[in-house]
Amino acid sequence: MDAERERLRESAAPDAPWRRWGPYLSERQWGTVREDYSDNGDAWNYFPHDHARSRAYRWGEDGLGGISDDQQRLCLSVALWNERDPILKERPFGLTNGEGNHGEDVKELYFYLDSTPTHSYMRHLYKYPQAAYPYEKLIRTNRERDKLTFEYELLDTGVFDEDQYFDVFTEYAKASPDDLVVRVTVANRGSEEAVLHVLPTLWFRNTWSWSGGDTYKPALRQDEPGVIRAEHRELGTYRLHCEGQPELLFTENETNHKRVFGSHNASPYVKDAFDRYVIHGDEDAVNPARTGTKAAAHYRLVVPGGQQTTIDLRLSNESLPATGSSLADAGQVLSERRAEADAFYAELSGDLSADEALVMRQAMSGLLWSKQYYLYDVETWLAEHHLDPWTPSDRRNHGWFDMMAGDIILMPDKWEYPWFAAWDLAFHAVALAAVDLDLAKHQIELLLGDRYLHPNGQIPAYEWNFSDVNPPVHAWAARYVYSEELRRTGHADRDFLERVFQKLLLNFTWWVNRKDPDGNNAFQGGFLGLDNIGVFDRSAPLPTGGQLDQADGTAWMAFYAQSMMQIAMELSDGNPVYEDMAVKFAEHFLWISASIDRIGNVKEEMWDEEDGFFYDVLRLPYGDAMRLRVRSLVGLLPLCASTVFLPRPEGERRDLLDKIREFAERHPQLAERISAARTPGAGGRRLLSLLDGHKLRRVLARMLDEREFLSPYGVRSLSRHHAEHPYEFQVNGQTFRVAYLPAESDSGMFGGNSNWRGPVWVPMNALIIRALLNLHAYYGDEFTVECPTGSGRRMTLFEVSEELTRRLTAIFLRGPDGRRPVYGGQHVFHSDPHWKDLVLFHEYFHGDNGAGIGASHQTGWTALVGAFMVLYDHSTARGVRTS
Repeated sequence: MDAERERLRESAAPDAPWRRWGPYLSERQWGTVREDYSDNGDAWNYFPHDHARSRAYRWGEDGLGGISDDQQRLCLSVALWNERDPILKERPFGLTNGEGNHGEDVKELYFYLDSTPTHSYMRHLYKYPQAAYPYEKLIRTNRERDKLTFEYELLDTGVFDEDQYFDVFTEYAKASPDDLVVRVTVANRGSEEAVLHVLPTLWFRNTWSWSGGDTYKPALRQDEPGVIRAEHRELGTYRLHCEGQPELLFTENETNHKRVFGSHNASPYVKDAFDRYVIHGDEDAVNPARTGTKAAAHYRLVVPGGQQTTIDLRLSNESLPATGSSLADAGQVLSERRAEADAFYAELSGDLSADEALVMRQAMSGLLWSKQYYLYDVETWLAEHHLDPWTPSDRRNHGWFDMMAGDIILMPDKWEYPWFAAWDLAFHAVALAAVDLDLAKHQIELLLGDRYLHPNGQIPAYEWNFSDVNPPVHAWAARYVYSEELRRTGHADRDFLERVFQKLLLNFTWWVNRKDPDGNNAFQGGFLGLDNIGVFDRSAPLPTGGQLDQADGTAWMAFYAQSMMQIAMELSDGNPVYEDMAVKFAEHFLWISASIDRIGNVKEEMWDEEDGFFYDVLRLPYGDAMRLRVRSLVGLLPLCASTVFLPRPEGERRDLLDKIREFAERHPQLAERISAARTPGAGGRRLLSLLDGHKLRRVLARMLDEREFLSPYGVRSLSRHHAEHPYEFQVNGQTFRVAYLPAESDSGMFGGNSNWRGPVWVPMNALIIRALLNLHAYYGDEFTVECPTGSGRRMTLFEVSEELTRRLTAIFLRGPDGRRPVYGGQHVFHSDPHWKDLVLFHEYFHGDNGAGIGASHQTGWTALVGAFMVLYDHSTARGVRTS
């Protein structure tokens, strides 16, 4: 067993020592709901970026490539100044939702290059221009652009022209769980000598300034030249040893009330002191007594053109010798941990090509870097807004007084989405299972715990509205992680599966009671995370009145029922009580299956036989109904509700299928829906699916048509048919329109920062690939389809899954022309030696050319691409193992 896997074995618990320190610092705390104490709920304007350097946060901290302990009491990050910027670079900058022409958007270039699961080794790169950072130009130019125009990015400004920039690498290596070596390497990529101020900064999160809270105040002080001592009653004593005895600066992590609010400061030493001291020469800004709650080591580096220099530091709670000797073995620690990281990923890489291994490693590293300490005591937050549980209010998250978050959570993106989203987190856990099974299980259980799950059974959706609805994928994710652990280790963690199942029972019941208002098993989940995919805002009242029976919402619930049935079947092997639960969820599936096409009521059928596709059904107030013929992922998701299982061995207990058959006999209208379940397929397998063989061929003909869904880079979220044939719906003098948009959205729906009208989304492709593998397991090699449609080339469903995997991973891999499609026309990424091996994992991808769109560090669910590369079935060359 290699060293990192041994550390993982020792670190099964989330609070294990090797997990105590990690990249748990957010990249944006400003502009979040937690920090919003405005009267109107305008989080972006209440706490803007301009306030961030001067104003203490209430619920968390942010920084640039930084770390903290697992409760974010003590934080460490690197601040920079190039002697031209107007402010100290302490955190990534980006546009707010109102400033960006396509919603919020980080305007920095940084990369998560490496991380082991225990964070024994990490490496981060930030590219910092030597010219003044173009803050105003980015804001002004994007403000002038409309939604039909591309975003104006940092590379577009010209600040990286002629290589006039620094590459700032920050490496972390743990000599022991509480002894961290830090190396900052500054490489001048320009040809001329350039100056960079580097300020490794250590500070305590402000926990003492808030009314009604803990008034205990920890302290930082100079211990000796080049050493900062940090004392905290819970953490104990740590020392930051700094190479070369730099100037040590001290202040308080307190709001500069004078600058922000025009009022009096209780102390002259406030949060923005280092900005004022270094950039503006204000010597009174820092505390001459060299004590406070925020400190920095100030280095002024003169770096020759084309050269690099390094700074070593060490943060340790151990008694180390004097500064010089405490850093003597820093290089050795870094070298050993780097080699161990190489060994860990070499085993994961198997027979991947060098480029595939590079992409996989950066995908997994980005996923691991996306961890953040997330603190949000909703009851306290609402009380600070003068609200109580008994007074009605439309204040955001008012109904969630029971929720108390304070955990390490994998974020969708620590700048653009520095808060959890329920379905994102389920996909994160699936990807994480490739490298850290224990944490994957913990992340699945987190939102089902009593501090998160609403008493009514709802899983909180995301910070901007916990009461919104994300697709119910937790049951599938839980079963996947369970199965992956069983496959890799032989250990069946039934306790985990049973705990999850009990909580998911509550959530499933919430869905049935809240999202099926007519009790007809046709579900109306709302936007379901797919933002603007529909004709209307599906979370708002319909302009027609009436209600919308959603093909995707109904398919998600069929998928949910299948996953719960599979979990119950697994648990019934050790406890027969669960067999009745398996039957119950099979019955749920059958009723949902019957509702999706309602034989005998053509107008209310979601299945359209003429088109061979599923659509949402608009049910009007006067009783009529109509299908909304938008060909989108909404109509492909029923394909994903496909589950294959083996019947129980003869002579064990009564076969589950016998019980399902009895149920169907009592309900003849359901009988035909279990034909595949009753008929053995390849290898004696049975199938529960919303699609019979006829519907499956019809849907796949659409999905695999390159004129419709099949992109060179995966399955599009909207058919390309709608490029020339937009769908329009007119009501009350308004025209609602859906057209194919392969890149950014032209709509402001849900903030306008995500687009489901054409781009490729990795998690949806992952579920489609899973479905194809399941369907192949049942139908076998005899069932073939044209792929692409009209090509004359026949493929088994397994081969189709391989083809989709190949197209999806091709987004990130260097093609025959040397280019990575993810970077589109950004030429520097295709050829420059300092850029070409850096990979970003975006939120979604251009439906025609594969270019990355949306959040640029969406390494959570897009990291599934890395998991695809890890989860090879080597016996079948490129088959992805999935559940």
